[in-house]
Amino acid sequence: MMIKQITYIKKPELYSYRRKQGTMNPHMKTNTPTKKIIHPIKKKLTLAQRYTDALADSMGSWGFLIGSIILIGIWIAINLLMIQYQWDPYPFILLNLALSSISALQAPIILMSQNRQAERDRMNARYDYLVDRKAEKEIRNMQGDLDEIKEMIRTLK
Repeated sequence: MMIKQITYIKKPELYSYRRKQGTMNPHMKTNTPTKKIIHPIKKKLTLAQRYTDALADSMGSWGFLIGSIILIGIWIAINLLMIQYQWDPYPFILLNLALSSISALQAPIILMSQNRQAERDRMNARYDYLVDRKAEKEIRNMQGDLDEIKEMIRTLK
């Protein structure tokens, strides 16, 4: 029942009532829609950047870790069990060289990928902030409209 009255009030009498009474809500004066917020455009990555992101994704995975452990285990087992031809005897100097080379190349690649991810996170946080501000403005406008409608209902009774 009350909703029918409110929709009826939203007719031209409402606006003429506001003008006559001089009780125009400050939210209603500038009841123009807030500006549209566009998500930041994702810039195109170069081939090297896409490659380092893919490498960082694969090197930071469980598959890479388990594969490395298996490969190291096979390397050690073969070199310990081979009696006649051992290409890397017990201190495993060649294995140590290979692992340190991988980690020396892996660290900057992962850092570059993390820097790009941090930049994307900052852009997304800024976008979320702007969307929240817009929603807050719209809620204030709606609250002002509701307050005004409540006041008009009180005066009609």
